[in-house]
Amino acid sequence: MSTEAENVEILKNAYSQWAGKKAADLGCWNSVMADDIVFSSLAQGALGAEFSRARSGKAGAIGYLEELTRDWSMISYVVDEYIAQGDRVVAVGSTSWTNKKTGKTASTQKVDIWRMRNGKAVEFMEFYDTANLIAAATP
Repeated sequence: MSTEAENVEILKNAYSQWAGKKAADLGCWNSVMADDIVFSSLAQGALGAEFSRARSGKAGAIGYLEELTRDWSMISYVVDEYIAQGDRVVAVGSTSWTNKKTGKTASTQKVDIWRMRNGKAVEFMEFYDTANLIAAATP
């Protein structure tokens, strides 16, 4: 079983690569996820945020990220704080993305909640300003 510090370090490395490459390389997440990960979002696939529907399995989670990066360009992704207890890690920060169709930008505070098992992510849930995201996706 991974320790809290090990879980934080795994996620810190992935977020660093994600932000550093402006979401151009999904490999940083592929190596973090367990095959049976459950991936979900506050937007729940809402109109304008269809990519955010719940997914199961690593292929589903990677599909989420592929759809996100197909429709949006990352401007920034900053994690200010990691909070770990037991098998949970919470990443608190902010992010900003531009919708490729509308040219509008969505900037929001963001909280990601992860559950880890043996050094791999088995659950992910994200919270952010969904109204801001949907407004940026709306022509």
